[in-house]
Amino acid sequence: MSNMFKTAILLGLLTAMLVLIGGAMGGQQGMAIAFVLALVMNFASYWFSDKIVLAMYRAQPVDEATAPGLHTVVRRLATRAGIPMPRVYLIPVDTPNAFATGRSPDHAAVAVTEGIMRILSEDELEGVLAHELSHVKNRDVLISTIAATLAGAITYLAHMAQWGAMFGGARSDDDEGGTNPIALIIMAVLAPLAAMLVQMAVSRAREFQADASGARLAGRTFGLAKALEKLEVASHVAPMDANPSTAHLFIVNPLSGRTLMRLFSTHPPIEERIARLRAMRV
Repeated sequence: MSNMFKTAILLGLLTAMLVLIGGAMGGQQGMAIAFVLALVMNFASYWFSDKIVLAMYRAQPVDEATAPGLHTVVRRLATRAGIPMPRVYLIPVDTPNAFATGRSPDHAAVAVTEGIMRILSEDELEGVLAHELSHVKNRDVLISTIAATLAGAITYLAHMAQWGAMFGGARSDDDEGGTNPIALIIMAVLAPLAAMLVQMAVSRAREFQADASGARLAGRTFGLAKALEKLEVASHVAPMDANPSTAHLFIVNPLSGRTLMRLFSTHPPIEERIARLRAMRV
């Protein structure tokens, strides 16, 4: 199944969730408003989702003069992968992590935290960046970034529905198209969960694929395997203050230090990822 087809399915599913929330909040009129909102969001997500996500984490662009080592590694890997040089960003966060974003290899960006630059060796950093550029080459970044943007919006609207139900914002069943507060509360609970499940379905398989293709791109497996070990430990010691709707973008789940979030992890277990890497022949 092509990523473009997956993207279309994802947009359809998340649009349907938005419309259902709109119907729960405002009946037929709410559904119509939510549908128009979904169309606008789909357009914005396709064209501007990378900028939205980068802005969420206050990522700052860095040039070759500011971060020569980082640019050298990214340029070398991009050349090997046969893709254009992506934009490079630095996130002012101590927790080590990284992600790639953008709608295509021609409009891609890779972002790393200040923490990852401090704790990884060059081989380990190369493994992480090879993983992220593999997402770019495999065209995973469009669907994952759109999922982050729309799932975040769904969660926000669902919270609005929950507060509306709690404070009597819903109409009675006797009103045309109305619904009761219980339905709103159920919708408010299920919608974010459904959005998270969609992201999980998108994310887990692509992480294994990016690990394997990233190791081949770097020419070795030990760099990425060792980096994953370090990042996993760091995420437990100091979890990143990340939006759950964007957790699937990162190479390591930034929420993994929180016990409840592990139940809904968008990433495969680190131990399994490392075991697969060590079993590879490059």
